[in-house]
Amino acid sequence: MNVAYLLANTLQPTQQQSAKNYWWVNQNQTYAEEIAGSFLWSPKLKANGHQNQFYNFMKEVQPGDVIFSYCATRIKAIGIATGPAESAPKPDFGQAGGNWSDDGWLVPVDYTELINTIRPKDHIDILRSLLPSKYSPLQTNGDGLQSVYLAHVPTQMAELLIDLIGKEYVAVLERANDLQYKAECDVLEEGIVGRTDIGVTMKEQLVKSRRGQGLFKINVRRNEKACRVTGVTDPRNLRASHIKPWKDCSDTEKLNGCNGFMLAPHVDHLFDRGFISFADNGDLIISPTLDRSILQRWGIPDVLNIGSVKSQAPFLAYHRAHVLRK
Repeated sequence: MNVAYLLANTLQPTQQQSAKNYWWVNQNQTYAEEIAGSFLWSPKLKANGHQNQFYNFMKEVQPGDVIFSYCATRIKAIGIATGPAESAPKPDFGQAGGNWSDDGWLVPVDYTELINTIRPKDHIDILRSLLPSKYSPLQTNGDGLQSVYLAHVPTQMAELLIDLIGKEYVAVLERANDLQYKAECDVLEEGIVGRTDIGVTMKEQLVKSRRGQGLFKINVRRNEKACRVTGVTDPRNLRASHIKPWKDCSDTEKLNGCNGFMLAPHVDHLFDRGFISFADNGDLIISPTLDRSILQRWGIPDVLNIGSVKSQAPFLAYHRAHVLRK
């Protein structure tokens, strides 16, 4: 299965991989510390004070970039950069890096460790022609290079690595999308706090509505007494979920009770990420990208009508057009 092709051609544009670049990091000495600490770190210069391109690459990493983590001859994890490089002193690496400068670059990274770790040397016959001609992370025989820390991975090489890793990469992509969405919402929240056209109370309610709290939750509960799918009524086990995503809403829409359902957490997950939606007559719509066995395991029938959604219809039209995965 060509996972890279599948991802690029089945996900919506806002759900596709948005990485500007792919990177390869050699973490033989620092894997445990960097994975646990969610970062990359390198000195700025070699021990002799000279420039090192593998260190300079740190300054080119951008949020959303994909990082293949290589350790002990295997790609063991995939990271998503969550911020650009910043100056930082050397972390505590124990016995490693004793001769490294204390002045370095740090890139924050969200890692996912792989079950299906891959050994690139086993696939060097198909990788060899895709290796970069300069600053390659691997030798042409498939062995690693001790001198390498961070290296650029050409897109075709990255796509092949993604195919070798397989379905686990989809989970990494989902995490990348979540991080991107959160970053966008964080910026919008900061903008709300800085506004001068609304009062403190309104600012607080707009921010709380992002998390399904405050006035938005009260307004939704005026219309919705239970999860439309599971029938659960205990509000402690329900989430107030926006139909039209919070970041796309006007101030009024962010707090509008008709722009929401009270949903059980697992139903909220499917709805929020566009795996399910609802028609104007209340029929459940299932995305063709969803593994239907998940519905069975979560006790959600394939055929379901949730009743009247007349008051939510305008927002559901937006959800079907812009959130539901085609």
